[in-house]
Amino acid sequence: MTSSPRFDLLAVAMGVAFSFMWSSAFTSARIIVAEAPPLLSLALRFAISGAIAVAIAAAIGQTIRLTRQQWAMTAVFGICQNALYLGLYFIAMQTVPASVATITASTMPLLVALLGWAFLGQRPPLLGWIGLAAGLAGVALILGHRISGGADLAGLALCGLGVLALAVATLVMRGASSGGNLLMIVGLQMWVGAAALAVAGGLTESWDVTWTPRLAGALAYTTLVPGIIATFVWFTLVQRIGAVKAATYHFLNPVFGVAIAAALLGEELSLWDLGGVLVVAGGILCVQLARPRRSAA
Repeated sequence: MTSSPRFDLLAVAMGVAFSFMWSSAFTSARIIVAEAPPLLSLALRFAISGAIAVAIAAAIGQTIRLTRQQWAMTAVFGICQNALYLGLYFIAMQTVPASVATITASTMPLLVALLGWAFLGQRPPLLGWIGLAAGLAGVALILGHRISGGADLAGLALCGLGVLALAVATLVMRGASSGGNLLMIVGLQMWVGAAALAVAGGLTESWDVTWTPRLAGALAYTTLVPGIIATFVWFTLVQRIGAVKAATYHFLNPVFGVAIAAALLGEELSLWDLGGVLVVAGGILCVQLARPRRSAA
């Protein structure tokens, strides 16, 4: 991991940019699943995104010859993030609003911290735990208001399973992206997800699509921006500041996700949302200012 100052302004800019792009994908996904089968459309997205990323990587001299560890971790990441996390979310978003899906995804940083502490000995300092707790409290404030408004519980359960898969993917990411060939690995893990989703979608769905300019635009945007650009920024951010600190930027998902869904889909934006956003922002600041601490050997 690259050495960086205690408060890394470049990392902050990368984290905010990633969160905005990633959060916008929930709104575009909501558009897609209204007019196309969720798993097959997601498989198509990853097949195209992967092809673009691999082609660019090859053009700049990156190679497909990876280490055994990189292949293994790339496969795990492709299954956990692309097939499980996004696959479950695409299914859930047939009944769950984009804003609610975005909010549930922002609980991922706490899961990363807990799994890292339990299995990898990564112990956040006190200020880090305070920041994580504040972020979770802000999300709970927003989500509680949404559940009381009648959010679909089955869809929320699928979102919860998807977030757990994303937390696992985040913890294994450093093993997959170390040693160079970063963009090539981004493309290959997308192909892994595309293959898994194509099998699952082929067994459970039919390619029944209502092609509209709105659907075509949503597919193109999701393929290029969250699919390639945001994923590349995410890999780079984790390499720079580590999985736990990078994961805290998912707490910004309610900030951008609710606002984007309100602007483009007309979903509700309330004072509860704004209050939760302020708490979330304070939590992220605490985690970014916290000094890392390792557990005793």
